[in-house]
Parts: sequence; structure tokens; C-alpha cells
Amino acid sequence: MRGIAKHRGTVLLVAGFVLAALNLRPALAGVSPLLPAIMRDLGLGPAGGGAITTVMVACLGLLAPVAPVLATRVGLDRTLLAGLLVLAAGVALRSADGVPALYCGAALAGTAIAVMNVVMPGLVKQHFPGRIGLFTGLYVSVMVGGAALASATMVPLAGRVGWRVAAGSPALLALLAAVLWWASTSMRTAPIAGRSGGVPGHRPYGTLLRTPTTWAVMAFMGLQSLTFYVLLAWLPTVFQAAGLPADEAGYLLGLTNLVQIAAALAVPLHAGRARSQVPHVVVAALLTVGGYLGVLLAPATVPWLWMIVLGLGQGASIALALLIITLRAPDPASVTALSAVAQSSGYVLAALGPLAFGLLHELSGGWTVPLLAGLGACAIQLASGVLAARPTPGWSPRR
Repeated sequence: MRGIAKHRGTVLLVAGFVLAALNLRPALAGVSPLLPAIMRDLGLGPAGGGAITTVMVACLGLLAPVAPVLATRVGLDRTLLAGLLVLAAGVALRSADGVPALYCGAALAGTAIAVMNVVMPGLVKQHFPGRIGLFTGLYVSVMVGGAALASATMVPLAGRVGWRVAAGSPALLALLAAVLWWASTSMRTAPIAGRSGGVPGHRPYGTLLRTPTTWAVMAFMGLQSLTFYVLLAWLPTVFQAAGLPADEAGYLLGLTNLVQIAAALAVPLHAGRARSQVPHVVVAALLTVGGYLGVLLAPATVPWLWMIVLGLGQGASIALALLIITLRAPDPASVTALSAVAQSSGYVLAALGPLAFGLLHELSGGWTVPLLAGLGACAIQLASGVLAARPTPGWSPRR
């Protein structure tokens, strides 16, 4: 009976972890397709509509440091549970009547996602220390898949039930994940990580920032995010300027997102077993460069090939960034602290990327200069990634 209970607890733990990962992007990715309906209904202009996503992305960067503080006080498990519940509340509030509720709900949802983003690598270190590559790849691929699913389903769902119900639907997913996660934690007899569980508090940020590896990880996380969000925001526009129809440009963006899922799942499985992740970082960066070069030099020639190459590079890069965070820190508390500083700086930098790309386009009158700047960012991403991916003394791979 004890063996059956243990097996059931493991199944619940994995299911709860995967479902929590599925909640990391739908509340964010599902807004963009609904923006025309939201703006029309609430009388918002383009700036007001764009501010919904801006508020959420700003919270991802600015409020990530809250996560280690919460994890130290109540443990990683309870922090994730709280994040799921706040996410559900924020999404529901965002879909209520009125502009203040819209923005307050967006801020709540962004805060919840910021906290959950940070604690996920620590949970991998805590619950799956012998399968870090597998579970990093699993949660990153599920996260990317959740974004693609939300982007594809929001408009058809809104056509049936209205934009408010569609925009609020991720709240049900968050509540389901919260119930499953609570059930999995309640079945475990081991103490929850935190002060009561004997796990040390998070490392002070001053200590972390004195470590060269921390700066390399921060730079790698930020630059791979920047090179991703730049093309996420502008790629369809670049393709349309090259003469492709709008629907084909949208399909090409969807293609690169789908390819990212496969790369995010497969790469950490191999990289997590290696002593050094430098070769993986190099290949991922070169693939991203190849995608950028294809878009720059021949955007209307075999664009599907450039999107496959780009998707492989960008999917591998985000997975490697999160894998390196988990591998480089010695314990769950340190992983959470490193994750906080890396993701905080990363999302702030990523938020500036699309704006800078657009300004370069406006100043230069074309897309060549912005894409060359993107290639320059890829080069710095490669350099910082090589520094971050080198094994630290005393570290041995987990198989």
C-alpha cells in the first residue's frame, strides 16, 4: 500500500508540475489576439490597448525578486500554489467590467507569472534533482506550447462566448493546476522547503552579484529573451514589407513557435547530461543567427526554412538559459535567487528590445539596420552564453 501511495504521489507531483508550467504563458499570450475586441468594447486607443501587455511584462521583470523572499518564508511549494491562486484572481479581475479592473487584473496576473517563472527552476532542483535536463525541457516545452495554444484558441473562443469569457478562461486552468498542486503537496510527508523544512534562505543579491557566473547567466538570459521578443513583435511586419501576405506572415510566426516546442524539449535532455553546455549554447546561437540572416538577406525565399532554423535556435536558447540556472546553483534556494536576478534583468532588457528595434526602423527607413542590430545582440548572446555554460568547480552532471 505504501508503494502504491508513493507512486500515486509521484504521478500527482509530475501532473501538477506540468499543469503549473502550462499556466506560465496563456494569460499573457492570449491578450494580443483579443486586443481589437477589448479596445472596441472599452474605448481604448492603441496605446491603452498595448499597455495591457506592457503592464504584465513590466511585472515579469520588476517583481521577480519577490519570489525568493516568499520561498524563504513559506517554501517553494506554497509559493507556486500562491502564484496559481493569484494568477486566477488576476485573470478573472482583468475580465471584469471597467478599465481599472482591466489594468489591476493585468498587474496581478503579471505578478503571479513573475513569481512562478522564478520558482520553477528551484522546484526542478528540489523535486527532480536526478532528472534536471528532462524536467527542464518538459516544463519549458509545455510553457511554449501553452503560449501557442492560447494564441490559436482565443479568437475562436471569443467568437462563441465573447472576449471577457475568453480572456478569463485561463483562470480556470490556473485553478485546476492549483487544486492538483495542492493535492500533490498534501500527499508528501517530506517537509516543504523553507525555514521550517531546513532549507536555507535565499542567498543575498549582493553575494550573487559578486560572482562572475551570475553576470554571465544574467546577460545570456536577457539577450536570448531580447532576440526572441524582437522578432515576436516585428517578424510578421518584416515579412509583409518583403511582399508576403499578412496571413502567410502570421502562419510563419506560428511555425517558428511550434518548432521551439520540439527544441525546448529535446535539447535539455542531452545538455543536462553533459559536463559543459558550451557546445549546445554555440549551436543554439548559430541557429538563431542563421534565422536572422535568412530574414535579412532573403525573407521571401524559402521563409519556412528560416523559421524552422530560427525556432530551433530560440527554443534551444531559452531552454538552455533555464537549465544553466538550475545547474549552476548548488541548492533550490540558490537556484531561486539566481533565477530571480536573471529573469528580472532579462525581462527588463527584453521589454526594451522591440522598442529599440522599432526606433531603428523608423530612423533608418528599412529593416536592414534593425536586423543587423539583432545579429549584434546574437553575437553578445553567444559570448555570454559560453561564459555561463562553462562548468563550475565541483559540479558534476545529474543523470
